[in-house]
This record gives sequence, structure tokens and C-alpha cells, in this order.
Amino acid sequence: MTMRWFRLILRIALLVVVIGGGVWGTRTILEQKTKAQRRPPPPATRLTVEAIQVKPIDYQINVNTFGTIQPHTQSTLVSQVSGNILRIAPSFRDGGFFEKGALLLEIDPTEYEAEVRLTETTLTQSYLALKEEQARSQQAIRNWQRLGQKGFPSDLAMRRPQLEVAKSAIEAGRIRLGKAKRNLERTRMVAPYAGRIMDQMVDIGQYVGTGTPLAKIYSTDYVEVRLPLHSAQLEYINLPEEYRSSRKKQQNGPVVQFEARTGQQAFPWEGRISRTEGVFDPNSRQLHVVAQIRNPYEYQKDGKPPLKIGQFVAAEIEGRLIKSALVIPRQAIYQGNEVVLVRDNKLHRQPVDILWSNAEEAVISEGLTAGDLLTLTPVGSLPSGTEVNTLLEGRSIQEGTPDQNRQRERSVRPGAADATNNNAGGKAPRQNVEKVATTR
Repeated sequence: MTMRWFRLILRIALLVVVIGGGVWGTRTILEQKTKAQRRPPPPATRLTVEAIQVKPIDYQINVNTFGTIQPHTQSTLVSQVSGNILRIAPSFRDGGFFEKGALLLEIDPTEYEAEVRLTETTLTQSYLALKEEQARSQQAIRNWQRLGQKGFPSDLAMRRPQLEVAKSAIEAGRIRLGKAKRNLERTRMVAPYAGRIMDQMVDIGQYVGTGTPLAKIYSTDYVEVRLPLHSAQLEYINLPEEYRSSRKKQQNGPVVQFEARTGQQAFPWEGRISRTEGVFDPNSRQLHVVAQIRNPYEYQKDGKPPLKIGQFVAAEIEGRLIKSALVIPRQAIYQGNEVVLVRDNKLHRQPVDILWSNAEEAVISEGLTAGDLLTLTPVGSLPSGTEVNTLLEGRSIQEGTPDQNRQRERSVRPGAADATNNNAGGKAPRQNVEKVATTR
């Protein structure tokens, strides 16, 4: 009996302890949660951004394009006579150079020399026949006078028709002799200009007929490069223009810097725009301008190889100069027309109008003012008003006094952007912005 009551009391005591402990634990948890809710949140960590101070500069626009090397003058040499090729010049090979008037090949002249001699003989006989007819004509006039005939003798009596025939025979002989001499000269194919063999099409001992192509050649005084340009790019290039019925001398075109690559090596060349083709391509809506590179086959002191026909080259055309332009890094532009500024250590998203841009830089016409602080640190989609720590020239802006900060801002205020449209290439002196160091 006593053990039964003891066990009952023990169970009740354990139950009370468990219930009491649960109530106490719940109360303790609720009290701690209330204290945690009342505790102020820790201050948010600010992003540290790198900024640059925008400054106006004089910016030289350069238009980037490309093209292939083409000959200035290209010709196909064609045989004007027939015969076996007797000899060819050592330079009459693919890639061979020659000077103007140089003998390239010779066709067997034997038959043409014989033709000249036969024609000269025939012409000599015609001269003799004319003299005989002149003598007969004079004798006929004397006979007429001796017979005491009145009036003038007829043309037939004076043998004038025979005289005309003899004179015509001489004229025809002269024409045949001239033709025979020209054919003889044509057996020697001479270079019409200084150039280079592009394609040798015949060789020694081969028989060629009249009209047979002998070789393709091209001039070597300079080469040309056709460069495509969009209409928006034309606004910034001073192209040489020609006008009908105008005697005004054509202006010199802009300078073009070319880069020709051979494997991993790049070789610079300089040329100049010489003309425009005057027709927009109906498909691409581009206008082709033609640049010239002079003396592309002369030995160069820097050891660069000569240009090759058909070689691809990159080109940079010198455009016009924009005064007091605001130029920023291309990477600082978001969504095509937005930049992020720092004002009072807060981000400010600012729409801008891009006048000109390339892969590295952009010229801003609207939306920026000289002295603005432009952030270069990627900020993603952070909204305007986000507080940041700003570093300028490796120091936080707050490190300077208010007077120093105002003086720094005033030092870059004068000037503003100038000009008008689109994107391609451009260069400017690299002091366009005041660089800001970056830290975290």
C-alpha cells in the first residue's frame, strides 16, 4: 500500500516538473524574441565605387572601316598577231616586276618581216607605174598639140584616169606597208606601264593566235582600297568631292591609317582618300570611298613586306575635330543610353544622348555637364538614391574639406559637349577624364 502511494506521488511530481519546465522555457523564449525585436538593426554596408570627373576636351573622331587591296590599273595583255612565242623576259612570271617599255615576250617575226619586204617591193613598183603614166600623159598632150587640134584634150586623151589609178595604187601600197610594219612591231609585246605580272597565261614555244590572252598585269605606282561608309559616318569626314562643269581643284582627302596583318604581326601603312564612287549600295546603303597607298612595293626601312593584291586591311579614317567634347568610357553606359552619377554620395541614374561612340569611348552631347562624377564601378540595378562611398583619385571624397571639394569641382566646370550624331571610331587625348582610384 505504501509503495503504491509513493509511486503515485512520484508520478505527479514528475508531471508537475515537466509542465513547469515547459512553461518556463516558453516564457524565456518569448522574452528573448521580444528583446531581439526591440534591438535596432545593424547599419547597412555601403558599396564603395570608383568615380571619374568628366572634363571637356578637343576630341578627334576617327572612323573605323575595312577593305581589300586592289590594283589602281589592271590590264589583260592580248596578242594582236599570230605565231609561235620565240622568247619571254625573265620577269614574265607570276609576281614578276617590269618597267614601262620593257620587252615581255616576242612572237616569231619571220613572216611579218617578209610581209614588210614584199609590201615595200610592191610600193616601189607602184611608184614606177605612176612615173610611166605621167610620161604617157605628157606625151598625149604633146601629140594633141602637134596635130593642131583646137580646144583642150579630154581626160581620157590625157590619160588622167590611168594617172589616178597609179596614184591610188601608191596610196594603197603605203597603207599595206604601214600595216605590215605595225604587225611586225606587234610581235614584240612591251609593257604599257611599270607594273607586275598577276597571271602568266602563255609560255615560250606556244602558238598564239590573234586575240589570245597573254598575261594579266597591274600597275605598281600605288594601290587602291575601297572602304564602305554608312551615311551617318559621312557627316564627320571631309570627303573630296567632284562637280560637273567645275574647274575647282579637288581638295586633298583625309589621311587613312591602315593596318595589314601577316600572321600575328601587324604592319602600318598610310594612305589618303582620293575620291568617292558616287553611288550608294542599294542593299547595304553604304557609300564606298577609295583610298590610295603610294609605293606599296618599294623596300621599306622598317622591314615590312609589300602589300598583296586582295589582302585584307583595317582602316582608320581621320575625321573632324569636336571642340570641348565630353568623352566617357564606353563601359560606363548602361542600357544603351544611361549613365550612373554620384551626387552627395548617392547614386543618380542619368539618361544621356550619345553623339559618337566606338568600342572604348563615347562622346556625350546631352545629359552630362563638365565636373559631373561618373561611376565606373558596375552597380547593376541599384536604384537612384542608393548611398555609396565614393573614391576620387584614390581618396574618399569626404577626406577633403568642403572648400577643397568645391575647388575641385570648379576646376573642371568650363566647357561643354559639341557636335552631332552616331557611332563608329574615334580617338582623343587620354586626359579626357580625371581618373579615380578604386578600393573596396
